[in-house]
Amino acid sequence: MTSNQPVRPWVRPVRLGCGLLLFAYLFTHFANHAFGLVSLHAMEEARHSFLALWRNPLGETALLGALVVHWWLGLWLIYGRRTLRMPVWEATQIILGLTVPPLLAYHIVGTRVANAMYGSEDLYTRVILGAWVQNPAAGVLQVGLLTAAWTHGCMGLHYWLRFRTWYGRVFPVLLAFFVLMPVLALLGIAEAAREVSVLARQPEFVARLLTETRAPSSAQTVTLAQLRDGLVTIAWALLAATLVARIVREQLSWRHLTIRIRYPDGREVPIPVGWTVLEASRSALIPHLSVCGGRGRCSTCRIRVAGDSALAPPAPQELAVLQRIGAGPDVRLACQLRPTRDLAVTPLLSAIGAVASNRAPREALGGRERQIAVLFADLRGFTKIAENKLPYDVVFLLNRYFEAVGSAVAEAGGIANQYTGDGVMALFGVSTNIETACRQALLASSVMIRRVEELSRELEDELPAPLRIGIGIHAGAAVVGEIGYADTHYLTAVGDTVNTASRLEALTKQYGCDLVVSELVSKRAGLGHIDFPHHDITVRNREAPLTVVIIDEVRRLAGHLAVAGTTI
Repeated sequence: MTSNQPVRPWVRPVRLGCGLLLFAYLFTHFANHAFGLVSLHAMEEARHSFLALWRNPLGETALLGALVVHWWLGLWLIYGRRTLRMPVWEATQIILGLTVPPLLAYHIVGTRVANAMYGSEDLYTRVILGAWVQNPAAGVLQVGLLTAAWTHGCMGLHYWLRFRTWYGRVFPVLLAFFVLMPVLALLGIAEAAREVSVLARQPEFVARLLTETRAPSSAQTVTLAQLRDGLVTIAWALLAATLVARIVREQLSWRHLTIRIRYPDGREVPIPVGWTVLEASRSALIPHLSVCGGRGRCSTCRIRVAGDSALAPPAPQELAVLQRIGAGPDVRLACQLRPTRDLAVTPLLSAIGAVASNRAPREALGGRERQIAVLFADLRGFTKIAENKLPYDVVFLLNRYFEAVGSAVAEAGGIANQYTGDGVMALFGVSTNIETACRQALLASSVMIRRVEELSRELEDELPAPLRIGIGIHAGAAVVGEIGYADTHYLTAVGDTVNTASRLEALTKQYGCDLVVSELVSKRAGLGHIDFPHHDITVRNREAPLTVVIIDEVRRLAGHLAVAGTTI
């Protein structure tokens, strides 16, 4: 793989397929261990079915091939990384996966290899006698192997499946399975070890067992130990060679053409051609969300790119994700975009999680009066929707809803600064003028409504009624600044403008519409000429009546705003 090539598209699916096969083997192996809770005899009887499934030419070839390919492609992906900075969960999964082959060498040489070379029969009774009764240190290694392999596999399954719409419903069951399976396996081994230790105290039992199972002789044991040590050495040598190779490659890549990635806060990150924008962010320790770990499975790392017609078009995987979220032509996935020249980017969802560092001017954080637009949104009838759902399902639905509306706010240029229950408050104009702020708020509302409708269609089988959102927008003076205590701070706004926007959101129920905005917002956004219904209302703590605009056809907004010069 040259420095400017992405990971080949077949690598991850092939590695996933191999991983699933290995996980199936682990599951059946652990299930066999769990029979030890019944008895040692039940464990031995269940072993016949396990061997029939895996110890045959087809099963062994598939299993060994999956193990080698999974390990090899894992090294290939490590080599392909431009930076080793990554989220803790991703590093944990990789480290656990790297420890499996060396630990596995101890187990497989003493069982299957001894069986193939010397005809030794690896009954549970003899294996447990050697690894748990006579040499407990070997048993500790097996616990390490069991824990590392199972945890690595469970993490892989979780991070592969968690973007499926049905996963939230079955996650509690899967979590119980992930936790209980190794516990039952270990308890089964412990109970079997107790039985074996009792049997081992009988005269001649150990000698008879070793003879009947054709246990390796002393010379054969030395040969097996040398083979085991050789396999362990090869595994660590391949890992070391991979790390050295990527270090050499990176050193060479910096000698050639480098480009600069510019971020909204003014920072510029130099990178060699071939790096992704996400890798640039990680290398410079710039906060950048990426829920899937940079695999192109989610959209949380998406960025807005300052118009560059020379960018390569999205690959099919990236394009599918962008189409799913309805992204505009200037939105790309940071984990997939490999620029070939200087580029200015704006991480979109990172603004939601770190508004103070990415959006707000430093002078605003201590408190400053500004002309801004404030948006309030509320999910209609959510209490009725949630009353028959499990708590996890409620949280899952709320997170999907907040993702839909929060991303719309961020992409329009605003800050979704408060999530309360099923309500959202967003600020526009913290870094722009009031006219732009009003247009951004109206555009965000249009996209929010569209995405909530899409989410409703996606989850229609799980909802008693379609999701519907009510939005209110007002503009004017407000005090903008950071509030909080100790390490918990967030950017917010206070004042009459905020209270009025909240009141307008509540009016959507009275008028049976999706959006109510003040006439000031409509005029500042350049939409005063559009014929929407107007009403004069009285707002508490305001002497003069307020004229509001009732927008019942929100889809018309996008076209008018495009004419006004605001698009996502």
